[in-house]
Amino acid sequence: MEKSFEPAQIESKWYARWEASGAFQPPGKGEPYCILLPPPNVTGTLHMGHAFQQTVMDMLVRYQRMRGMNTLWQVGTDHAGIATQKIVENQLAAEEKTRHDLGRDAFVERVWRWKEESGSTITHQMRRIGAAADWSRERFTMDEGLSAAVRKVFVEWYRAGLIYRGNRLVNWDPVLGTAVSDLEVNNVERDGHLWSIRYMTVDGAESVVVATTRPETMLGDVAVAVHPEDERYAHLVGQMLRLPLTGREIPVIADDYVEREFGTGCVKITPAHDFNDYAIGQRHKLAPITIFTLGAQVNDNAPEKYRGLDRYDARKAVLADLEAAGLLVETKPHKLQVPVSQRSDAVIEPMLTDQWFVDLTSDVQADGRPGGRKAITEPALDAVRSGEIKFVPENWSTTYTQWLDNIQDWCISRQLWWGHRIPAWYDEAGNIFVGEDEADARASAATAPVGALRQDEDVLDTWFSSALWPFSTLGWPAGGPVRNERGEIVANWEDDQVFLPSAVLVTGFDIIFFWVARMVMATRYFTGRIPFREVYINAIVRDAEGQKMSKSKGNTLDPLDLIDGIELEPLVAKSTRSLLIPQVREKVEKRIRRDYPDGIKAIGTDALRFTFAALASYSRTINFDLKRAEGYKAFCNKLWNAARFVLMNVGDSGFGIRDSEKPATEAERWILTRLKQTLAEAEGHFVTYRFDLLAQTLYEFVWNEYCDWFLELSKPALSKVEGPAPNGGDADAAASTRHTLLVVLETVLRALHPVVPFITEEIWQSVAPKLGLDPAGGILGQPWPQAGAIAADAAASAEIEWFKSVLSGIRRIRAEMNIAPGKTIPLLLAGGDAGDRARAAKFAAQIAFLARVDAPQWIEAGADEPAAAAAVVGSMRVLIPLAGLIDLGAEKARLAKEIGRIEGEIRKCEGKLGNANFVANAPAEVVAQERQRIVDWSAQLGALREQVQKLG
Repeated sequence: MEKSFEPAQIESKWYARWEASGAFQPPGKGEPYCILLPPPNVTGTLHMGHAFQQTVMDMLVRYQRMRGMNTLWQVGTDHAGIATQKIVENQLAAEEKTRHDLGRDAFVERVWRWKEESGSTITHQMRRIGAAADWSRERFTMDEGLSAAVRKVFVEWYRAGLIYRGNRLVNWDPVLGTAVSDLEVNNVERDGHLWSIRYMTVDGAESVVVATTRPETMLGDVAVAVHPEDERYAHLVGQMLRLPLTGREIPVIADDYVEREFGTGCVKITPAHDFNDYAIGQRHKLAPITIFTLGAQVNDNAPEKYRGLDRYDARKAVLADLEAAGLLVETKPHKLQVPVSQRSDAVIEPMLTDQWFVDLTSDVQADGRPGGRKAITEPALDAVRSGEIKFVPENWSTTYTQWLDNIQDWCISRQLWWGHRIPAWYDEAGNIFVGEDEADARASAATAPVGALRQDEDVLDTWFSSALWPFSTLGWPAGGPVRNERGEIVANWEDDQVFLPSAVLVTGFDIIFFWVARMVMATRYFTGRIPFREVYINAIVRDAEGQKMSKSKGNTLDPLDLIDGIELEPLVAKSTRSLLIPQVREKVEKRIRRDYPDGIKAIGTDALRFTFAALASYSRTINFDLKRAEGYKAFCNKLWNAARFVLMNVGDSGFGIRDSEKPATEAERWILTRLKQTLAEAEGHFVTYRFDLLAQTLYEFVWNEYCDWFLELSKPALSKVEGPAPNGGDADAAASTRHTLLVVLETVLRALHPVVPFITEEIWQSVAPKLGLDPAGGILGQPWPQAGAIAADAAASAEIEWFKSVLSGIRRIRAEMNIAPGKTIPLLLAGGDAGDRARAAKFAAQIAFLARVDAPQWIEAGADEPAAAAAVVGSMRVLIPLAGLIDLGAEKARLAKEIGRIEGEIRKCEGKLGNANFVANAPAEVVAQERQRIVDWSAQLGALREQVQKLG
């Protein structure tokens, strides 16, 4: 092994070898275990959320593979209809062209060309974080097999009466010219105004005042609503108002939606441009009036003077005319949430348009066939309510069921050219014909079409194809092998359906509705199975202060910059490159220079992965702190240096890993006992998805127990120090210790591998041959270490824990009293029992060797004691005489601090035991443990107080 740990050299070497060897492909034996990658946009690049989520998936896949499972991590990318089309349209704009200049076929061909050239960036970046994905099965939501599945699903749902075309209100992006999903809309707080407008009754005798943040939409008002129990307006319900600026008459209606305590208690109703108003309009059978074109200009349904105006120019004109007419009652500042398109930054306009929908709400269709709710939604609800699908943490199941209980029909059409074109055709009379192709549409038609057919111009929502991901990626529907463009088989339903359901879906809470629920609905309907058994909802990554990561804040981190490192100036340039507003760019640059004055130092992939694991609790969000990541780089360095120490001390001799001889020393039996406990805890944390506890468990064992203690405890044996234990002084003890050093190191490397794959592979390649293992198959081909295969020795553990306490006490006194580490000092022991005396005699040589002290001397009861610094081990006091070594006042202060600490521990225990709920509900062994802790702490407290008295 090299002298120092260099992550970059190791990572570039091992990933290429793993992939080339087929190490990530299903081994074909064992119980199936599959994870589906939430397909990232083909336009995307790896961000912190991706890196965190994919680290979690990779840990699970590697762990289960080592457990002997037939693992498949199914990966692929999403065609990202809007985002991809926008990229290519921006390229055309730079050439002073539009997609219409090319025509649909040529434009789509150009998008495909861009995808082939630039669309695999994120998958290459995934390899950098060590993703053990089967790239030979990589899928794309627009590839031939998935496209066939999409068409089949659309046709079958349509023919079952579960897909329909209708004129309904949708989120409309007037810049992109398409409907968009709620997930593609950000609600942004902005400064606005609340305008109060007077509406007169037709006879002019009375009026009502309404308040609105969008006065231009009044041109499309069809009513004013009041609460049914609002006595102020009860006499006006059913009467007509004259809509200002238009001359139209609109009714006053009563509806429970109105909050009578809010504002004036009167609400203008514009069903064509507000989702809540649309629902009210439906209840009261009010015909909506659309006043905007698809480009958000005023249309011919408004008075002539406003026609053709942009919606915001129309606002100014309407407000001026209202004020001139004396109908503008009040204008006041108002904070409001504005829906903004993620893709174009345009303000979303609710718009009535003709769209395709999946029926998710009807119980029974008009012709008596099963409706959407029973056919699609109810089975998806039952899958979670029955426990077939479990959410982790469990509370997210409530979010899932609440959304499905209140679901709306799903708008699946988009006014784009890039995507799965809707397999529907129209004849000259406007009749609709649906089929997997035009021939199928004609053949399935009940009546012959009138004239030629033209295909629908729209494409399907990206989430439609993503909903089929659990089974379409496996080759559904059956029909032989699915091949990629290179002729390689990527899926075969007859073989690969063993991976359905997959074991666990790892995803964010923000797409429970858009993706998770829809996958359950589609998979259950078309295969009769659930898509996955568990859904682990991972947290959202925020910055160290808990702020949402944002380019405009300058607090985003590129995971590859953390892995590779980046100088300050390139980091500044990269962080400000896409910021167009000078003030924002200046603010971001200032923050980058403040937070990273020396740039970002490379920490390597393993340290980043360990950081993600350590943060992966059940929290809704996690705060990523670069300093913590640097700490886990130190962990990797410590593991590396420990391995070098072991390899240098075991020499070239080989050892058999299955050696059944009992270890010669108590230190060996102690570390094996702790290894057994660590592995058992680690397995439990994998099962419960508590990766933070997994990381903590492995970290503490490697850093504290193996590196800090066992390597130290091995030195007497390796140095042939005389004495029986813990590592006592003959050739057998030395050989046994070397063997155990290797066995524990090799075992913990396997346990660590799912978390830190690169460094463990590199070290294991040097360790394995020492134990007779063939390194050719790599560490991933080795079995996960089983806790049950390791023998525990409670007696040896108790002995070593006593020995550790003595050493720790001596070292703590040395450190706090500033005694030079190399100076040999006297050691006295007082109190204790026969067991302490036996242990002191047994470990005398090792204590002297490791603690740099003279052989311990006992002070008999009643004998005079010199002034000394003390540590307490049970009822025994470990004393370092003060004479010539220690300042008496400093020792009193140290003891007072230690007494305060122990008193605090006792208060904590007493607080728990004084809590009736804790005593009643906690496991009996936990309550007993707290009571024993009080006994132990009290004994130490008494010994320390006694020592203070002896010091005067």
